[in-house]
Formats: sequence, C-alpha cells, structure tokens
Amino acid sequence: MTEHRFESRQEASTAAAGRIAELLAKRLEHQPRASLVVSGGTSPSECLATLADTRLEWDRVDVLLSDERWVPPDHADSNEKLVRESLLVGRAAEAQLQAVYAEGVSPEERCDELKSPLPVLPFSCSLIGMGTDGHIASLFPDAENLDLGLDVDSGRLYIPATTKASAHPRISMTLAGISRSDEVVLLIFGDDKLEVYETARAESNGFPVSRLLRQKRAPVRVFWAP
Repeated sequence: MTEHRFESRQEASTAAAGRIAELLAKRLEHQPRASLVVSGGTSPSECLATLADTRLEWDRVDVLLSDERWVPPDHADSNEKLVRESLLVGRAAEAQLQAVYAEGVSPEERCDELKSPLPVLPFSCSLIGMGTDGHIASLFPDAENLDLGLDVDSGRLYIPATTKASAHPRISMTLAGISRSDEVVLLIFGDDKLEVYETARAESNGFPVSRLLRQKRAPVRVFWAP
C-alpha cells in the first residue's frame, strides 16, 4: 500500500488522474484495449475532469462503473450521468462506457446480464471512493449480502445492493471485481475519512474498506487531502 497526502483536493485529484493515465497508457502499449473502473459521487469529479483532458487513445478504453443507483441515466442521482458529464467529454469522449442500469429488468437480473461479455481484465485501474461508514462502491456495512460482495473469490462482478443510507436500490461491483485491477486508487477527502481509513488500515474491522486494504490481489494507492 502506498500513501500520498496533499494540502488541497485539487492537488490530490490531479495526482490521482496522472496515476490512472499512467496505468492506462501502460496497458495500451501492450494490448488492443484497456479498461478502467470509476466511482460516482462528488469526490472523484475533479479527478475525472482532469483525466478527461489527458492525451490517451481513449477510443481503445472501456469504462465501467464501480456502482450505480437503480435510476435512469438522465436522473440527477445517476452515476452514469455524472461520469458521462465529467469524464466522457473532451479527449475522453471516445471512451466506451458500460452502462449498469437497464430498463425492463430487475437489479438482480441485470447483475446476471453483466457477467458477460466480460471487459478486458485485469482492469488497468479501479478508482474507488470511501464513505465515513467505511463503505466502498455500494458495499455498505448494513448490506445483507455484504459477505458475498467482499468475497474476493466469489466470481461475481456485480451484485444488487440495498442500504438504509440510500433511497434507491443499487448495484455494486464486488471486491472480487474491483481487485482484478493492476492497481486500486483510493481517493478520499477530509479528516473524518482519514480517521476511518487509518483505523481500517491499523486493524481488521467491520469496515468494507478494511477488506479492500487487506486483499492481496491488487495493490492499493491512497490519495488524501483535507
């Protein structure tokens, strides 16, 4: 695990975007396509905007969502909407986004559909955020199927997710999926999240982020700013 601490969120976001670009470029040197997992929420928005202006062969990049609320892509709460507006613009407009939400099916059915075709694996990078409750993606501590979501050997890419913290049903990428990355970039802001992270790093506890930090499949690189 590698840590980078910055004085401003802009510096942290820029550094994280630079690292993600390095990982994508490395994969694109050796294979026809590369894939990237990105999270929604407010924390990664500046990182994604910076990444969107980076010179890469974006037409060879597949973008996947770490999680999604079960709402149409034009809904204000949609992570797909956020990613399309912050990342898939400018130079990165040619990247291909794999949507999670689909009309006419349930979240459970959609998770089964997302098993195939699989994207290019391993992912070049997974950009992941964290909540003050220690959740990653939509793997919340109160989820009934949390054990399945955190099982790195489950073979599942996505699972349905519900939490009292959200008004919407959700779909989350599993830790089995996230950890199939050349590197996981964990981008967190604020002293409260730093405290949660440091606790999870120091001891194995009920925080989903603790399981991320302890899995052995993918190295984790942390970017933090107040």
